[in-house]
Amino acid sequence: MTNTVLAQLNIAKLRFELDSPELSEFVANLDRINQLAESTEGFIWRFLGDKPAEAEVFGNGIIVNLSTWTDIKSLHQFVYRSDHKAIMRKREHWFEPMEIYNVLWWQPANQHPPLDEAKVRLTHLAENGSGPQAFTFRNQWPAP
Repeated sequence: MTNTVLAQLNIAKLRFELDSPELSEFVANLDRINQLAESTEGFIWRFLGDKPAEAEVFGNGIIVNLSTWTDIKSLHQFVYRSDHKAIMRKREHWFEPMEIYNVLWWQPANQHPPLDEAKVRLTHLAENGSGPQAFTFRNQWPAP
């Protein structure tokens, strides 16, 4: 058994209030897509949300998805080869454009990544590009 897992963070800045009619389709699909992720082979854990903590770390109007996976292939399968892809084709209607909104890194298998560390990883990627501390699907870094 490996001593690392793949951590991923993606964030989005909402164009509208979460309870607005404009976001109703997105909100209506959240549980279904989260259940799909949880049932995908390779899924380990996901942050279940703490709105005050998320707002403190990322700011109001930012939604957060933080999870861990056994490997890049499993996460890639979920993101690009499942119903997740179809629903996220509409992201420009729901979210403001962001230059950097997701990051991957290798995490010790015996702990869950905290929100503040996830933000540090995202910032590191934005400032330094892909490397062992923070990378993307396009510029992957191998597990240690």
